[in-house]
Amino acid sequence: MFAKDPSPSPDAADFDVIIKGGTIFDGSGAEPKHADVGIRGDRIAGVGDFRTAKAKTVVDATGLAVAPGFINMLSWSTVSLIQDGRSQSEIRQGVTTEIMGEGESMGPVNDRVRDHMLRTQGDIKYDIKWNTLAEYLHYLESRGVSCNVASFIGATTIREYVIGFEDKPPTPKQLDQMRELSPRNTVANTSRTCVARGIDCSKRSMN
Repeated sequence: MFAKDPSPSPDAADFDVIIKGGTIFDGSGAEPKHADVGIRGDRIAGVGDFRTAKAKTVVDATGLAVAPGFINMLSWSTVSLIQDGRSQSEIRQGVTTEIMGEGESMGPVNDRVRDHMLRTQGDIKYDIKWNTLAEYLHYLESRGVSCNVASFIGATTIREYVIGFEDKPPTPKQLDQMRELSPRNTVANTSRTCVARGIDCSKRSMN
């Protein structure tokens, strides 16, 4: 985020937004510095002294910290984002990326898993219009969300998809089916997905 040298003062109306006078923490561990941040569109266009620059919006950050968005590595906003994609409880704390799917995820879904999800819904009621985790993430995107989202493929969900809700070890065939579900539920440029903790392949079982 920091340039080696302050950006030169730009001509008038160079930026859409200027955040002025804040203390910048760039997330690298470097010492904070006082500087202005210029933004064009959704990108940081410069960091430096922009006292003479103009912008459509100027934010006075004097006495405040300016930092990249935080990442919630254990988000459980899977359902609340369906209800309200603005994610205000996270955004207002500086969280701009939510990683979901620890243990359980919103896909893959078959009839058995879908029925269980519908029966166990709480205050927020929603239709399950997807089958894979990738389709769920596309569903969120189509409804509109203010944060970045990514998800693990929950080991518990994969187990329920293949075995059901009985407490028993998988057969070798079922374990192979669970392994195959992981790549089938990912999609490029939409999410970073992987199988969460829980599969113990050495014992051919699932914890």
